[in-house]
Amino acid sequence: MRRLLAILLLAAAPFAAFASGSQESIPASSESTTAHAKYVFLFIGDGMAMPQINAAEAYMNAESATAPGVEKLAFTQFPAQGLTTTYDAGSFITDSASAGTAIASGNKTLSGVINYDESKTKTFKTIAEYAKESGMKVGIISSVNLDHATPAAFYAKEKSRSNYYDINMQLAASSFDYFAGGMVRIDKTPEGSKSAHDVMMEKGWEIAGNRAEFEALSPTDKQVYAYYSTSFTRNSLDYAMDQEADDISLAEFTAKGIELLNNEDGFFMMVEGGKIDWACHANDAAASIGNTIAFDAAIQEAVAFYNAHPDETLIVVTGDHETGGLTLGFAGTKYASAFDEISNQKVSYEYFNKFILEPYKEAHTNGGSLDDLMPAIAENFGLTDLSDYERQQLETAFAQSMGENVVDSDEQSYLLYGSYEPLTVTLTHILNQKAGLAWTSYSHTGVPVQTFAMGAGSEAFNGYYDNTDIFRKVYGIMIEAPVVSMK
Repeated sequence: MRRLLAILLLAAAPFAAFASGSQESIPASSESTTAHAKYVFLFIGDGMAMPQINAAEAYMNAESATAPGVEKLAFTQFPAQGLTTTYDAGSFITDSASAGTAIASGNKTLSGVINYDESKTKTFKTIAEYAKESGMKVGIISSVNLDHATPAAFYAKEKSRSNYYDINMQLAASSFDYFAGGMVRIDKTPEGSKSAHDVMMEKGWEIAGNRAEFEALSPTDKQVYAYYSTSFTRNSLDYAMDQEADDISLAEFTAKGIELLNNEDGFFMMVEGGKIDWACHANDAAASIGNTIAFDAAIQEAVAFYNAHPDETLIVVTGDHETGGLTLGFAGTKYASAFDEISNQKVSYEYFNKFILEPYKEAHTNGGSLDDLMPAIAENFGLTDLSDYERQQLETAFAQSMGENVVDSDEQSYLLYGSYEPLTVTLTHILNQKAGLAWTSYSHTGVPVQTFAMGAGSEAFNGYYDNTDIFRKVYGIMIEAPVVSMK
């Protein structure tokens, strides 16, 4: 028995080092393929696991059918499908920095760390850097700020994801060709220092900050930074359900990226649907569903490109982790679901806070009445037929939002509302529960995510594997000589 254990330990040793991300080099995995992709798309739905996907598909079905079922998103019909673990080096539940590092570089690290090892002394090279070194063009796109953890994981190396200024200066120093989506956090620029925008302008980047400038972009040798941000969305794109006709969507940023990056040497493009995660942190199912559908629309732009270049294109879609502990089922409805209830919500929690609740609070510093807001609640959430219990939930949450400490403790307050506006998160909870959806957390969870792929070498993405393996699989198909090294 002891001998058998020793043999098993020796056999496991290489895989332990492989998982730790501490080796100087890692040989090609047994899953390497002879297929080669000249054009590679990597889509990351931040916070997106099967509950988010299934909720979107169930909602789309409920909008057009009377029987239970799903209307499939484009990417869930991809021929290769796998299940992917997401734990990081220090926690079973990852954050976006360590998950992004795993996907981008093939290495585990600690939560909050971007492309450094656990000791924070060695850095990792990313798949985007390998692509650029091989002569490909590179694009990084996100619906949230471009110095947020997931997009940063492809171009930056930082000991803390919160060091926004250092991260966005690395973006400005990058040789990548196309950055698009949300703004970098120029509000984090130290007084007297140049912002990333200043540096990009000095270096001659093409910068597009509105629709007219964006639409005028055409293929060029210049680096391009295209962003769109309204005043209330924290340097990100608006939630899909809040967007107006002139807003630039994630799909449009993706289509423009294809136009600008397409060349005979190929390209690598990472596209993040970041606001799926933000919606799930706030337990807003309608915003999550809307942004999952918007994410799928961006993927459809890549599918259209694939249809023109089927033998040379690889599209991979994954999530970095699940957010919110979303479940399709609620105790109060037992086996019943009513996903069409979600359509009663007209705006995101963020919009409701900014344009309805905050002005009301400012105008009623000495108190107010929930009845004052019931017309707006009915209009924006469709909540008119409330039970006594639901009404009491709203009364308590309203008082808490208005500054009254009516819950017993900070612990109880967090369990009820997280760090969000008590009234607004209670509205989304009640509506979601009527639909048959529920949440267990305001943070991430540790459940596996699903990975989908189509195109050259896509069969490598079948099976059950770790998020670090996504790097290895993409590298093997894109670069053709799978070796990972620390810098």
